[in-house]
Order: sequence, then structure tokens, then C-alpha cells
Amino acid sequence: MLEAIFLGIIQGLTEFLPISSSAHIRILGEFLPSAQDPGATFTAIMQIGTEIAVLIYFRADIARLISASLRWLIRRSELVGEAKSDARLSALILLGSLPIFFLGYFGQEYIRQNFRSLYLVAAALIVFGLILGVVDHYGKNMRDLDALGAKDGIAFGIAQSLALIPGVSRSGATIAMGRAMGYRREAALRYSFLLAIPAVLGSGAFELFNSLSTTLTAFTIGYLVISWLMKYVQTKSFVPFVIYRLSLGTLLLILLSTGAISA
Repeated sequence: MLEAIFLGIIQGLTEFLPISSSAHIRILGEFLPSAQDPGATFTAIMQIGTEIAVLIYFRADIARLISASLRWLIRRSELVGEAKSDARLSALILLGSLPIFFLGYFGQEYIRQNFRSLYLVAAALIVFGLILGVVDHYGKNMRDLDALGAKDGIAFGIAQSLALIPGVSRSGATIAMGRAMGYRREAALRYSFLLAIPAVLGSGAFELFNSLSTTLTAFTIGYLVISWLMKYVQTKSFVPFVIYRLSLGTLLLILLSTGAISA
């Protein structure tokens, strides 16, 4: 129980930051009394808690998106203005979810068996940390979500699907893709959170009905982190997270090379 609550705290703290929650769960599993990888299934279930935090924090956005979509589906009425934009964004979220659903369904078992080595986690932390740092620094702050189209939606979705590999980070990959395409930090972050809803709830429901205490803890911590991060990006860059990723990846390689932990 205590291990589950501890992992729930870690999940809540790291899920929305671009530092890879799955990497932290994978690494810390080696240092817990059980000394084992909690596994992809356990991680998927924990993510339900943090995703509930997304649903509550963005409840107004989600209500608008659902309302606009239902108006279009049921009434087949011509939408204008904000309602049209909301219905379009809903469609793009579903479109962007297709890559991870496809890869998750057909490749999840292969990924579970072959992509959880701590050497790979360390490499993913460092490589994708550097990518995030470069695109965040050089990316142009000129596009908002009203500029999002089908091509960009798919690009975001492909980036999100890379997060099936521990160490990549769902938010880190989607934010990096958004910044590379010229989206503002807040726009990339907002779409990243909304895009995660179908994927995380889908995978969590698929694995569901275990670890209730972990899920509730992850929800509480996750909600607080969302609130802080949305305010943080209004005035700050992602540089601290890049430094953190590089440091953690390097430390992990040192621990592996010295035999302190095994891959």
C-alpha cells in the first residue's frame, strides 16, 4: 500500500511535466523494497488518476468541445464562431489520438517486452531532453490552436505515440512537436493535455480496476501540478526541465555503468 501511494505521488508530480512519468516509475521501481519494474500495466492504471485531474482542470474547455460536437452531430447545424472552432478542435483531438491507439493496440506487447531497459530510458531522457531544449529555444511563438489543422493534429499524435517508450514523455514529445511547428508554449501545452485524454483513459480503462489508492493519489498531485504548470509557462521556458532530464539521464547511465542498478 505504501509503495503504491508513493508511486502515485511520483506519478502525480511527473505526469504533466515534460520529464517522463514512466521513466521515473521505471527507475524508482529498482529502489523500492520490491526492487522490480512496476510495469506498463501498473503505469497505465495510475495515469487514470492524473487524467481525471485534466478532466477537472479543463472542465470548461471539455464541456465546450463536447457541446459543440454534439450540436454538429445531432442537429447537423452549421456552426459559426467559437462553436465551430470547438467542434473542429474536438475532431482534431480524435484524429491526433489515432497513432497512439494504433501503436498501442498492435505494438504495446512488443514495447513492454523490449523497450523498458534502463539504458534505453536514460538515452530517451537525454535525447528527447535535448530535442525539447532546441525546439523550445528556436521555436517561433506565432501560432495558436486556431491554426491547428489535420496535418498538425497527426504530427502531434505521432509525437504522442513515442511516449509508449519510457523516458520520452508524452507531454515532452507533444510540446516539442508543437514548438517545432511554431505553436506558442501555452497552446502546445494545452493541446498536449487535451490530446492525452482519449489515449490515457482508453489505455487505463483497458487495464483497469487495480490500485485505487495509487489512482486517487496521482489525481490529487496531478491536479496541483497542472495548475502550477499552466501559470509557469506564461512567463518561463522549459529550460529547467531540459536540465533536469539531462541530469537524470546522465545519473542513470552512471548508476548502470557502476552496477548500482541493473537494466
